[in-house]
Amino acid sequence: MSSSDESGYRFRFSGALAGALLLTALAGCQVRPLYSEGATGATATSLASIEISEADDRVEQEVRNALIFLASGGKGEPVNPQYHLALKVSHRTMGVLYDQARDRAGAGRIVVKADYNLTRTATGETVASGNRSAVALVDFPEQEFAKIRAARDGETRAARELAELISADIAAALGR
Repeated sequence: MSSSDESGYRFRFSGALAGALLLTALAGCQVRPLYSEGATGATATSLASIEISEADDRVEQEVRNALIFLASGGKGEPVNPQYHLALKVSHRTMGVLYDQARDRAGAGRIVVKADYNLTRTATGETVASGNRSAVALVDFPEQEFAKIRAARDGETRAARELAELISADIAAALGR
């Protein structure tokens, strides 16, 4: 056997070994689709058994309603919840483009923030907690009613986005 034959065998053996090691490493991964239709199996069951605290204002109610819909798939809150989600939402409107000649903001941003804490109902153990925020950009027209409506629509958009962020955090925590 010549030395070139030995190096060929050695190259094939090391390639096969590297491939086997790669497959072994990948076998331990939990691969989940990035754009899936939502939680499945035990995670979906756990999400559907979350009770969410009562809301204090309209924006918090928007976040709460969106979370209930995302968690249960539109079925409403559970009768016998296994988890309780304490939710505290705050929001504020800020002018970004300010017209000094007319003393008014032409565009702005609405920031909705939430602090949340998910606990097991039976034990009181904290499963997940954190804070998230979402931003919606708005244009403020000259008419007063249109300005109020633009701010309200921006709050609603930011609240729904915030609910999706919180829902993803909770699903990840329950999926572990």
